[in-house]
Amino acid sequence: MVAMPLILLVSILLAPLFGWPIDSAPVVRRFDPPPQRWLPGHRGVDLAAPPGAAVRAAGAGTVVFVGIIAGNGVVSVSHAGGLRTTYQPVLAQVTRGEQVAAGGELGLLEAGHPGCPSAACLHWGLRRGDAYLDPLALLGLGRVRLLPLSAGN
Repeated sequence: MVAMPLILLVSILLAPLFGWPIDSAPVVRRFDPPPQRWLPGHRGVDLAAPPGAAVRAAGAGTVVFVGIIAGNGVVSVSHAGGLRTTYQPVLAQVTRGEQVAAGGELGLLEAGHPGCPSAACLHWGLRRGDAYLDPLALLGLGRVRLLPLSAGN
């Protein structure tokens, strides 16, 4: 049996549990993590959509944050397995502690995301603990990066 890279296996297993957070929204900026945690990078993906578009929970979970960060409305949802998704800029229609179903409406997309080439963009992020991950992996669409085996393997 051939060993499957862990990130690919996780993508395949999670894909049926998660969906797009915004309908018919093309990816206009991909996940581009920095080489070191403190350096600049893009820790999520940007999805272009019209202002006022419904923003939905990518998966079932608990709303753990609703508030304003750097002038933008932010909603974070905690999911099974230690995953947390974030959505911004969003005019929230949920409250902290609320349970949401996959596809449940979190709020409405606001204009004003820096660098967005459209009228509005949803910045969609994913973390496990302190590690930022590509949210497209939840849909089975994340980039797969194979690491070299160590000399001992």
